[in-house]
Amino acid sequence: MTRFWLFFYFLLCAFSSQAQQSKQVRELEKKRLAALAGIEEINSLLKENVLTISNALNRLNLLDQQLDSRKKIIQMLNQEIASLDEDVNFKDMQVKTLEKDLDAKKQYYATSLRKMYSHKNSQDNLLFILSSKNLSQSFHRLIYLKAYSDWQKKQAEEIIEKGSKINQEKELLIASRDEKQLLLNSRLQEEEQLNREEANKKAEVKKLENNKRKLQEDLTKKEKQANALNRQIEKIIAEEVLKSEKAAQSESGENRTADIKGGYAMTKSERTLSSNFSDNKGKLPFPLKGKYQVVGYFGVHKHKELSRIETKNNGIDIETTSGNEARAVFDGIVSCIFTLPGYNNSIIIRHGNYLTLYSNIEQVYVKQGERVNTGQALGNIYTDSEKGNSTLLHFEIWKEQAKLDPLAWIK
Repeated sequence: MTRFWLFFYFLLCAFSSQAQQSKQVRELEKKRLAALAGIEEINSLLKENVLTISNALNRLNLLDQQLDSRKKIIQMLNQEIASLDEDVNFKDMQVKTLEKDLDAKKQYYATSLRKMYSHKNSQDNLLFILSSKNLSQSFHRLIYLKAYSDWQKKQAEEIIEKGSKINQEKELLIASRDEKQLLLNSRLQEEEQLNREEANKKAEVKKLENNKRKLQEDLTKKEKQANALNRQIEKIIAEEVLKSEKAAQSESGENRTADIKGGYAMTKSERTLSSNFSDNKGKLPFPLKGKYQVVGYFGVHKHKELSRIETKNNGIDIETTSGNEARAVFDGIVSCIFTLPGYNNSIIIRHGNYLTLYSNIEQVYVKQGERVNTGQALGNIYTDSEKGNSTLLHFEIWKEQAKLDPLAWIK
């Protein structure tokens, strides 16, 4: 009995492990397909843009993301293949166990049939019943013969059922092996594509190395434009702080208070808006819809392949498709709209003492002082033919005079 329970426990554990393995394979497949969809988006953005000095680093960032995603896909394929290997081994063991059990059942059933038919016929059964000492014993012998006959029938049905189960498991085993072969073929294709993409990236890096002086000049120009944008934002913030302070000191105005000394003095409704914005950190929507990839990241970054090339960004740069629109990431009021070289139109939206900036807008849909809602279109993003038809949205988040990393706030 103890041996039976141990065997039952082993089977239970094996089935549980196999079920978890199958679930893991499905999850890996889902992630792999999502990564492939991401690569398709990157490919479409790369096709839209022609390599120029001005958009070169953004293209390299897209190529880096493409390669990283491709490597992750290969890694996930390896995990799927390993999981399927375990699945195949389990099913193989299951089939062998079922076949062994079926053989034992067939042998036992055949032996019982041989013994029965060697001395059993209808006269023997009748004699067995009539030779009873009394009526009660005859009745019990009749029940016994009926039960024995039912047992034989049940054994035959179990043999047929077990045979069917083995055939089903064999079909599943064949399907698992076919699935594994498909994954092996997919991995080979992904590895070949990775080699092509790595070669493509090396070719673009080489072109940039040969034009490093022009690239550095372009970066210097962009840095000056970014500094001008930063000064403009700081000026606007200072003006609004001063305006809010005057409103706070006015007896006729609504009660206003600032969180910090020299900060923006907020009304009660603005304070609520600021608190709601803060509570949604990490959950804000992207400032656009459709296909997009982040190609410029917050902070100072040294390029890993181009020596002495460094970039600084007060926000993030998002590459998208032509005709796409910038969208508000949260409820707020349009604080200011202005134009600067390199950024076309810029829109600042105030969310209490938080600010969001949307730059490189071609046509603006909103006006200063207008209340906007989360997801509302603010304007279409400019497509620059001189930068290889690049469609790039520059996005920043500020709290008072401090710049924040947008990727820490966006979902």
